[in-house]
Amino acid sequence: MLRDTDLILCCGNSNRKLAQSIADAISLPLGDVEVTRFSEGEILAKINCDARNRDVFIVQPTCPNPNESLMELLIMIDAFKRASAARITAVLPYYAYARQDRKDQGRVPITAKLVANLITTSGANRVLAMDLHATQIQGFFDIPMDHLYSAPVVIRFLKNTGIQDMVVVSPDAGSIRMARAFSEKLGTDLAIVDKRRIDGATAKALTVIGNVSGKNVMIVDDIIATGGSLVEAASILKRNGANQIYAAVTHGVLSGPAVERIQKSEIQEMFVTDSIYHETYPSKIKVLSVAELLGDAIMRIHEGKSVSMLFNS
Repeated sequence: MLRDTDLILCCGNSNRKLAQSIADAISLPLGDVEVTRFSEGEILAKINCDARNRDVFIVQPTCPNPNESLMELLIMIDAFKRASAARITAVLPYYAYARQDRKDQGRVPITAKLVANLITTSGANRVLAMDLHATQIQGFFDIPMDHLYSAPVVIRFLKNTGIQDMVVVSPDAGSIRMARAFSEKLGTDLAIVDKRRIDGATAKALTVIGNVSGKNVMIVDDIIATGGSLVEAASILKRNGANQIYAAVTHGVLSGPAVERIQKSEIQEMFVTDSIYHETYPSKIKVLSVAELLGDAIMRIHEGKSVSMLFNS
């Protein structure tokens, strides 16, 4: 087992605020690593601390700018490998390309597997991720992979909101498992929005399975990108008699027209984690931190302890 003094926690540029919060949670300074650009845009990672025989954790959600963030991660991993680090763990609060996890039509890639291969080939010894869009991505890695869930953090917060007569709602069939877990922990009923996907960016909500009339509803999902599906779900829930509508989403990608859609939607308030960094948030969005959860996992991995107790804590 490595000593605490052998642990290096560092980050790239994608979410330095979260990395600093994790460092504060485990009472450790951030490692001195510079990630800069050459004039033509090439990325340079320079390690300014002794990494030989150290246990390195690189915090780098691959969003925003997934391609830039991913390249930063791969280059940092390579730099630490060449600096003789004892073990390198890629900490991915958000895993980009997770929605491309299968061939759902002819002649398309399985990019989630490609990203797993890149991370492994670059020299990572372990991966720590949170709320993967598709749980089978764990099997894409040939190195140890720990998968955390943000649910304990979000549920603990929701229990203190004082929202009465709540029904947890899955916005589509893919989120039923997540919604069921929330409803069991919160002691509420469960409803499902029946949705049909038109293309990769558009979906149409058709009907609601379950009773939401006169109820306050909490829509739960793992990702909000452009917000179209979530806003459409909120609209049909309102048409089916829902009272106040809330949403709890792990990864707030918030791309394209998402912010404008949320502000104009039937959603009264939305809760997202700080897995993805945004400089500002609209008035309807409240941010919950997963720094303590990730910090606990990092220390357990470093000390050779089980991480599984954090999955459903």
